Amino acid sequence: MTAYKGNNYDLENNITHEISKETAYIADRIIRNIGIEPAIAVGAVVLLSPLLLLIAIIICLETKGSPIFTQARTGLNGKIFRIYKFRTMTVQEDGKNVVQAVKYDKRITRFGKILRKTSLDELPQLINIIKSDMSIVGPRPHATAHDLYYCNIIKNYNNRFAVKPGMTGWAQINGCRGETEHIDQMDRRVALDLWYIENKSVLLDAYIIMITVMKEFITSKRAY
Repeated sequence: MTAYKGNNYDLENNITHEISKETAYIADRIIRNIGIEPAIAVGAVVLLSPLLLLIAIIICLETKGSPIFTQARTGLNGKIFRIYKFRTMTVQEDGKNVVQAVKYDKRITRFGKILRKTSLDELPQLINIIKSDMSIVGPRPHATAHDLYYCNIIKNYNNRFAVKPGMTGWAQINGCRGETEHIDQMDRRVALDLWYIENKSVLLDAYIIMITVMKEFITSKRAY
């Protein structure tokens, strides 16, 4: 095949790129559809069960109430689901009025600060993966109240719902986590989410998971 080259356009290379992208997409669909992620999540829950139990006990000893916090979030194709987290605050906000956690937030418990800093509060979302509400990697789900607010301000915001939300994502490993004080911070987060959706693959997911473990869980300074 002879490549046509004109206006910096290489037809052969473009076709090769599209085939590679399509192959990566097909592989990604196969892995997600045959239930590998829920199986991984089940294995993780079993493996981490002593740690999960210990965290739950400490939360109950520190403050009254359930160790698990649930909140409505928007999932695939706009379907609402209940996300699970370890409770890190003295309040359990949900519905139309949800205030983002901020630095030095007095609602956060002492142990809650440790959980949020290490992202251990996110571990119950393994149950969401088992229930197929979430994936390991994908756009992070926001409170429904925040979705309703930002979808009217940020272009293509709702395109984030084209895939399942994830425990971690491309935006998070690129520094977009924690409080969004200004609209441009959420705008950048959404742009990174949409880039991930356009380019998602098994290899990209593996890279995001690796960086999450190395960066987000150990050295993150944006989680309050």
